[in-house]
Amino acid sequence: MNNRQKELLRMLLTGSNNFVHVQELADDLDCSEKTVRNDLDKLETLLEEYSSAELKRKRGSGVCLSINNEDKVELFHRIYQDSAVSDDDRLLEMAYQLLVSDRPLTLANLAGEHFTNTTKVKNDLNRIARWLKDYHLELIPKQRLGHFVRGEELKKRNALANLSELIPSGGPRERRRVLHLFQPYEISTVKKLLRDLQMRYPITLAEGEFESLQIHALIMIKRTRQHSSIFLGETDDDTSVNLESYTMSAWFLKQLEDTLGMSFPEDEYVYFTWHLESCRTTHGGKVRNEDGFVADIVRQMTAQLQRMTMIKFQDDHVLTDGLEIHLASAIHRIRHGLTIRNPMLTDIKKKYAYMFSMVILAVEKMNEAYELSIPEDEAAYLVLHFQASIERMEKERAPVKRGVVVCDLGVGMSHLLQAKLEQSYRGMDILTSISKHELPAFLEKHETDVIISTTDIDSTDIPVIVVSPLLESDDTRRLDQFLQARNQKDTNGEEALAAIRQFLDPDFIYPRMDQEHRFEIVEMLANDLVNQGFSDQKFVHSAMLRERASATAIGGGVAIPHADPYAVRESVISLAVLREPIQWGDEMVSVVFLLAIAKEDQSLTKSLMQTIAGISRNPALVEKLSEAESAADILAVFDQ
Repeated sequence: MNNRQKELLRMLLTGSNNFVHVQELADDLDCSEKTVRNDLDKLETLLEEYSSAELKRKRGSGVCLSINNEDKVELFHRIYQDSAVSDDDRLLEMAYQLLVSDRPLTLANLAGEHFTNTTKVKNDLNRIARWLKDYHLELIPKQRLGHFVRGEELKKRNALANLSELIPSGGPRERRRVLHLFQPYEISTVKKLLRDLQMRYPITLAEGEFESLQIHALIMIKRTRQHSSIFLGETDDDTSVNLESYTMSAWFLKQLEDTLGMSFPEDEYVYFTWHLESCRTTHGGKVRNEDGFVADIVRQMTAQLQRMTMIKFQDDHVLTDGLEIHLASAIHRIRHGLTIRNPMLTDIKKKYAYMFSMVILAVEKMNEAYELSIPEDEAAYLVLHFQASIERMEKERAPVKRGVVVCDLGVGMSHLLQAKLEQSYRGMDILTSISKHELPAFLEKHETDVIISTTDIDSTDIPVIVVSPLLESDDTRRLDQFLQARNQKDTNGEEALAAIRQFLDPDFIYPRMDQEHRFEIVEMLANDLVNQGFSDQKFVHSAMLRERASATAIGGGVAIPHADPYAVRESVISLAVLREPIQWGDEMVSVVFLLAIAKEDQSLTKSLMQTIAGISRNPALVEKLSEAESAADILAVFDQ
């Protein structure tokens, strides 16, 4: 069996005696219906070795596998023996069992059911326990009884909906694995009814929204059948139900009840409405923004970011519209405890360290002013909106590059290449098309930024990009890289280190520090600045709030805590080098830059953060700082 056939067999085994359509199997396996039918024929031959196994095919219903428990265990063992994905599948299934089980699960039972040993089960349980903490759930061991998950039903459902996070990649394939934990008939029923919902009502779901609603509906079915329904209480549902969304939810759940022969409690109707509402951010092309609440938050947030960054965000209507759409959905999720995870969080924090920091500071002010609790996962999505706005502005004001085309293949080819360049690169002014021997005389009379040539050019200080006469995709890629590089400042060179050096004061450099917690370090560094008159007491409070909102580690063993510039009297950077690396959020950190940049120096904050980000990507430089024994040694690194 190949991996696809093993996965197909596993799907049939977990859905014994339940018919599933071949097309749905094909969708889940990312292959054609014909491929699945061929695989079923091969599996049918393999199943002849098992007396109780029968692959049933029924027109209009699909296929199902009928098999007794003894043969099922043997087949599972056969799959897992040589399956490359068995460890991941075991982890997902074990976490699922713990979250839905109404009784403790013993190590021995888990090991037997998943065809492994108790040592591996213990390792899996430790991993699951750490993951559950993110959802404020506990994995409790009870001697002689087993393990069970303790926590609120809403938190358990949030964890179930995000099981794919347990697999490092956490991509679409892993989310499909989560679907396979449910009954195939229920999966197909929910999928069909969600499609019918979109046909019947004015709602369009993106792929991720469709998948999210599908998983939440399957969780509702499972938990309702286990008599573990959600309980919202009287105060939770009085303002939560948008009538239109509730009507859609009621239709959908009534269809489910009729098809599956079950009944959902009223709170489940409200619960599903919450999820549907979080997906329905727009209607008729406009944000549903009751009483202008969301628009007011967006105005305040863009004003705050504009004040801190001196970038004219308030003039960007594309940004405003995008923020209103996202925040309408985000605030709804936050109010009702619907956890959202951002798989790009770590990458966003590292790649856009400056903008992430500024957004977190603004979010903290919004949280305080509007009694919200926007988490860092949601804030990271907001960063993408602001970063896109910056790139739009930079593109609009980017200086036009002056280029000359060098081509010795005739006038026609020269003009064709020039036309292609002018069409593809609005930010480039093609001065002329000339032959190679005409180039020296031309350069003496005209200022030129780049030479685009169909042949090699020697002896020139001007950058040369050699391209195909027909300007193919590889040529445009290299041209794009050149233009981007010309628009960006180098933050890793000696000039960049010198920019940090001017703000370093020997009195605020701390080599071989022994503190064990990031909050302790940030508070100590900030208090020293207050005591020496570089900032007021608000700086300590602001720095601590910023660090609690989201750990400021940016990778490479470096962290950059900071605070609102209006609490700083004189710009300075405190630098702490730790004797041993400590846990800083999800990273290990050994070098800490506390930025205290006054409002009159705000324009430098971005370049300073970019320089520090460059240091974090330079292991040799971080190692030099980590090995420094004194403040003088540390300063010497920046003076080199």
